[in-house]
Amino acid sequence: MNTITVTDGTEIFFKDWGSGQPIVFSHGWPLSADDWDNQMLFFLHHGYRVIAHDRRGHGRSTQVGSGHDMDHYADDLAALTEHLDLRDAIHVGHSAGGGEVTRYVGRHGEGRVAKVVLISSVTPSQFLSDANPDGLPQEAFDGLQAGIAANRSEFYRNVASGPFYGFNRPGVEPSEAVIQNWWRQGMMGAANAQYDNVFAFAQEDYTEDLKKISVPVLVMHGDDDQIVPYAATAPRAVELLKNGTLKTYAGFPHGMPTTQADTINADLLEFIRS
Repeated sequence: MNTITVTDGTEIFFKDWGSGQPIVFSHGWPLSADDWDNQMLFFLHHGYRVIAHDRRGHGRSTQVGSGHDMDHYADDLAALTEHLDLRDAIHVGHSAGGGEVTRYVGRHGEGRVAKVVLISSVTPSQFLSDANPDGLPQEAFDGLQAGIAANRSEFYRNVASGPFYGFNRPGVEPSEAVIQNWWRQGMMGAANAQYDNVFAFAQEDYTEDLKKISVPVLVMHGDDDQIVPYAATAPRAVELLKNGTLKTYAGFPHGMPTTQADTINADLLEFIRS
């Protein structure tokens, strides 16, 4: 397997396919690099080098007992980009992966970065506060952690078959294959890492990181996102960016890179080529 060992001894698994300008994908909670297979194949066939890693404690990376926070995630991503000597890279983050990418650029700078894409991203914050009245209350995140602790397998099945892909909406036909693939990825990872990751993506504030980004950023978000509320995140993120563009998708769910892959891939390609 392709792995790198970061400074605290954690092994990070990654995929690295093709040649050309690199596109680096950061996955959402509680998944793995496999969640990007559709996008990686699409861009591989369009002449790009595509890279995706399993976040520490997720997928095939080491199931460590610590470091499950955005600073460590950003440092792991920086270590990967340095190991592969990636330059002029496009970084794409989905959900919690959007937080990871944003913190990576805010913490390590834009020297290796050409563009950024934030899809259904947790940035700048999805936590309910006076400054973010459309955010989610603490009870919502407590519920995620309670579900992991009580019966992770059953809980993940319910998330995948319901709100993540909008399969709980009237008239939407659930895909058993998509549900099983989500569950498979979730169960590959460590329960402690996924439990701690809830706190990491729920209560982090990426305001200052977003303000530091000057490269072009495309913010893509569905207005029927039941996991990361649209109003609490995407429009606010664009206001903080120096060079941000918001693309809103009517009726699209949180997991739109999977269920609406054709649309998302085409729009990503247009942005990358622009």
